[in-house]
Amino acid sequence: MYDAIIAEHLKPLQPEPTGRTPRVERLPNIRAVLFDIYGTLLISGSGDVGTAAAVNKGDALDDALAAVGLAYRGDSLGGLSDFTDTIKAHHAKLHDAGIEYPEVRIGEVWDDVLEIWRERGTLEGDADEASTSKLAIEYEMRVNPVWPMPGVAETLQTLRRRGKVLGVISNAQSFTPRLFAVAGGELEDFGSLEQLGVDHDLQFFSFESREAKPGTSLYAEAVATLERRGLKPEQTLYVGNDLLNDIKPAAEVGFKTALFAGDARSLRLREDDDRVAGVSPDIEVTELPQLLDCV
Repeated sequence: MYDAIIAEHLKPLQPEPTGRTPRVERLPNIRAVLFDIYGTLLISGSGDVGTAAAVNKGDALDDALAAVGLAYRGDSLGGLSDFTDTIKAHHAKLHDAGIEYPEVRIGEVWDDVLEIWRERGTLEGDADEASTSKLAIEYEMRVNPVWPMPGVAETLQTLRRRGKVLGVISNAQSFTPRLFAVAGGELEDFGSLEQLGVDHDLQFFSFESREAKPGTSLYAEAVATLERRGLKPEQTLYVGNDLLNDIKPAAEVGFKTALFAGDARSLRLREDDDRVAGVSPDIEVTELPQLLDCV
């Protein structure tokens, strides 16, 4: 059911040039390569997982609600304010529990939003658990259309054939892995993360731990899993499009780093953010297959 929603909204996208010059060099003794997802493995229309980007699109809300048999009585921008305020409330609760960079579970957010609307009398229609889950995907696919980044399958499958261990560390929601599987049904030579060579036990998602990047908890989990395989942090390359969320925390746990500067929508250089002062990736690529010349 949810795969059908994803498939309905999957439409080809092309990356927007960044004007950056690749900085490619050979990195010796790399045995594992881990990737960000949104803006790196997937072209992301909003540049990030849509809930993190907090995209305010009233038409997307109206259409997503209609798709699951619901409607909001009132100005859709007011409904979106309820959505973003509820995300903030969930973040605050998690932050009070000691999580520095909280991550919501978006289905729980929508449960609370719909309950607010019921109490106000502004919700039309009956929502159950299934319709709430469908609503989360219907809204996300509208505010954040995605499509595989050019060269994804070639890059991952070639790295795997060369014996590299592959993984992902991503701000994500529960539906994120299904984006790959569904796209694999639409595209030749594509497939699920596992079919592309990514190990199941090296998939680290923020919604599971409730802590998002730039926190280092997901990276620390990856370090521990790799070390159980006899792989050291300095033997691992992490690839991402954001200096703050990707390059900085990956370097802090000892990974080598590659900035992916292949799409202007999602490239995050954070030039005015003091938190990335002095942060510099080991390499910079503008197309994913350039990584094959580095490891």
